[in-house]
Amino acid sequence: MMSFNKGKEIIEGSSRSVTAVVGVENPPRLSRYESQKRRDWITFGQYLRNRRPPVAISQCNANHVLDFLGYLDQFGKTKVHLQGCMFFGQPEPPGPCACSLRQAWGSLDALIGRLRAAYEENGGSPETNPFANGAIRIYLREVRDSQAKARGIPYKKKKKKKNPLKGNEDNSSFPTQQT
Repeated sequence: MMSFNKGKEIIEGSSRSVTAVVGVENPPRLSRYESQKRRDWITFGQYLRNRRPPVAISQCNANHVLDFLGYLDQFGKTKVHLQGCMFFGQPEPPGPCACSLRQAWGSLDALIGRLRAAYEENGGSPETNPFANGAIRIYLREVRDSQAKARGIPYKKKKKKKNPLKGNEDNSSFPTQQT
C-alpha cells in the first residue's frame, strides 16, 4: 500500500517504512509566454480533436488554422464596425451598435506566433508548419487592415530604430583579434 506525503512516497507493509523522493518539489516556473504558448497549443489540439472527423496535428493544414481563427472570433472582445454601420470609421463611437465582437488583430498575430513556435517545438517541420503558411499571413493582413478601417485609424508599421553599430561597417570600435 502506498500513500503520498509532501512529495515523498512512503511504502508500507514491511517491518520498516521506506521513504523515497518522488520528484522535484518545486518544478521550474514557466514564463508567461511559455505558459500561454502551452495553453494555446493544447487548445488548438482540442479544436482539431473535436472536429468531425477529428484531424491529427500531422494532417493539419492552413485551412484548419483559418477555421480555428474563425472559431475564436466568437470569443472576441473587440467591436469591429461593418461598412454599413453609422459608426464605421469612427475611433470613438458615441453609442452602441449591433456590430459583432471579434478577436483583435494583435491578439491573433501573437497567437499565430506562439502556435508557430509550438508546432516546431513539438516535432513539426518548419517546411510544413501550417502557421507559417502564406494564407495565414494574408488573412492576418486583411484582419489588420479591415479593423483599422473600421476604427478610422490607418495602420502604420512601426519603423525600426537604426542600430548605430550596424551602420558602422568597418567595426573600428571593436578590437580585432591578432593572429
